[in-house]
Amino acid sequence: MCGLVGMIGPGHVNQSIYEALTVIQHRGQDAAGIMTCEGTRVHLRKDLGLVRDVFHHRHMAQLLGHYGIGHVRYPTAGSDDRAEAQPFYVNSPFGLALAHNGNLTNADTLRDELFREDLRQLNTGSDSEILLNVLAHELRHKVDSGTLKLRPEDVFSAVREVFKRCRGAYSVVVLIVGYGLLAFRDANGIRPLVIGQRRPGSSEASVMLASESVALDVLGYQVIGDVDPGEAVFVDLYGGIHRETCVSEAQCSPCIFEYVYLARPDSMMDGIAVYKSRLRMGEKLGHRIAQEWPDHDIDVVIPVPDTSRTAALQMANVLDLKYREGFIKNRYIGRTFIMPGQVQRERSIRRKLNAIELEFRGKNVLLVDDSIVRGTTSREIIQMARHAGARRVYFASAAPPVRYPNVYGIDMPAAEELLARDRSVEQVAQEIGADRLFYQTLDDLVEAVRFGNPAITRFDTSCFDGTYVTGDINDDYLAMVEARRRDDVKQAKESNSLDSTEQASFF
Repeated sequence: MCGLVGMIGPGHVNQSIYEALTVIQHRGQDAAGIMTCEGTRVHLRKDLGLVRDVFHHRHMAQLLGHYGIGHVRYPTAGSDDRAEAQPFYVNSPFGLALAHNGNLTNADTLRDELFREDLRQLNTGSDSEILLNVLAHELRHKVDSGTLKLRPEDVFSAVREVFKRCRGAYSVVVLIVGYGLLAFRDANGIRPLVIGQRRPGSSEASVMLASESVALDVLGYQVIGDVDPGEAVFVDLYGGIHRETCVSEAQCSPCIFEYVYLARPDSMMDGIAVYKSRLRMGEKLGHRIAQEWPDHDIDVVIPVPDTSRTAALQMANVLDLKYREGFIKNRYIGRTFIMPGQVQRERSIRRKLNAIELEFRGKNVLLVDDSIVRGTTSREIIQMARHAGARRVYFASAAPPVRYPNVYGIDMPAAEELLARDRSVEQVAQEIGADRLFYQTLDDLVEAVRFGNPAITRFDTSCFDGTYVTGDINDDYLAMVEARRRDDVKQAKESNSLDSTEQASFF
């Protein structure tokens, strides 16, 4: 997953883009970048690290221009060095910069086509650079060679060709030098993208695009709505918004894991309030526990901060139990789910959370988390609860068992590293050290999210049921993904990267 921002307005947009990126920092902590356009000159700053570490005053002073784009990156397979921080830029036609959230499932085929047929050279292994070059190639063929002008209909025609060539998940914002901003979203709408205005109807309208509505809220923009699946939006230099559906058979199939874990609870995506969906997850799981275990001996419900708080609160209400905060979080430690190696994840969990002994001592506690992926976090937290004096530790997951890899932009582990891959509920409970384990059912999860927008009839639930909405994922592709995502492969890459850095510093 990654976070995107695009903005165009009457004044310099650098500070606003910076602030928006800090709001969606949870979507990517590996790298950050901003590109702005001043006249026909572009200014770019990107590097590894958090937003606050990448951009200093001297950088912001150089990022001039009244339109620009920003990106925070979460390191998916194949994206692990400074060169692959976004936005990416090519100088033809006009000058294009792109920021991308998602993953192209036919990236290898496209890379070969770009070299052999389109005669375009790529500098990184990133599928985002592939997407940029496909767009640049198609856009070049739509430009009027006589006038060298670019009309909205030319942009939409080029995007139609991109949709024909590119498969997978992609929400995209693009800066077109001298013309404005372009945004589009794949035909399944797997990754989110919203649009808003600050001053609708004004001759100096300011328009903003972002991965989550909360970024627009914080900066005072009124949300117009989502960029629809298969839709392209072109914002001209005066803030005029041009929209067109570029795919005839689009179907909104958002990734349900966005609502479980990825998104902030105060966001709205595809007409669904993330906070309300998590309340309903907790309500349904609470009723299930009450039905399966009516004579339970649970004393208190404690969430694993932060994502599971909403679901845990509603579970406590349904079960008529006390809700307590039993763990205090160090907010200066990143999200452990997106850390690259097992050793680093285990070390960070202990540094990230500390148990309040008074809430555990002598009690039977029900710990609630959003999901169980590798089981590393769950195992460590259960041990912490026992060390704090808990008599019994039960565990509840607001999501079903994660048994399949995600191929649409979430770098979940290789299938062999997923704890629930070939284990029963009882076996998973034993592995994480829980006295009893409860999972959400997939039907209940879908119902909890879909209740917010009944018009959505399908979600991408591939990490739970192995059904991939793009229809192009086979065993060979999954084997390739697994080979890239194994922890030992990642750790070897990280070691090589450190060695290269040390050698560069030495010389």
